[in-house]
Amino acid sequence: MQGYHTAVFDLDGTLLNTLEDLADAANFALLQMGWPTRSQDEIRSFVGNGVELLIRRAAPHRVQEAEISRCLSVFKEHYAAHMADKTAPYPGILPLLRALRQRGVTLAVVSNKFDSAVKELCAGCFPGLIQAAVGASDQASKKPDPAMVVQAFRALGTSPAGAVYIGDSDVDLQTARNAGLPCLSVTWGFRDAAFLRTHGAAVLVHRPEELLSFFPLPGFTPEDSAL
Repeated sequence: MQGYHTAVFDLDGTLLNTLEDLADAANFALLQMGWPTRSQDEIRSFVGNGVELLIRRAAPHRVQEAEISRCLSVFKEHYAAHMADKTAPYPGILPLLRALRQRGVTLAVVSNKFDSAVKELCAGCFPGLIQAAVGASDQASKKPDPAMVVQAFRALGTSPAGAVYIGDSDVDLQTARNAGLPCLSVTWGFRDAAFLRTHGAAVLVHRPEELLSFFPLPGFTPEDSAL
């Protein structure tokens, strides 16, 4: 059992199930371009590296850069207006975050989703629980580059010592590795356990409440781990 005191969470597929809203926005943008839509399973496989790459993966082959840019703009506008229509925390996430804060754990979110969306979703879905929320911007390179993780620690005013990264994808595993952090890989998100193992996951977590065992308080009893 580790005694971590800081948790850096991925957002999509880890804390929030954002798949339906992402798929709706992507397909809206594709239709506006006159392109074929994509299934939800296809969109699931495309997410993780930011919305620009999501659109590039969803678009037909050999389209022009100007068309990609237009499609991305349509996506961003639609998603900004509808990102919370169907998005919700995974079951058990809100009790988990509340329990972690009660234990004095510092909580941060680092996501390849654009920064304004990350901050808005964290404020709306986890009011008062997330102490630093960092999304994609011109200020730092996207994951798996560790720059946004460094930015989160700067915002928290703390160091990486005693911190752990928690995510649901191969991108998260690479990000944790690049940031020099241990990684806990969750299996309820956009990638399954077999995929995560194939990409080097050392610790798999199957239910949110299981994460509590990695954040003990001095003198806590087993009853403390119940959500």
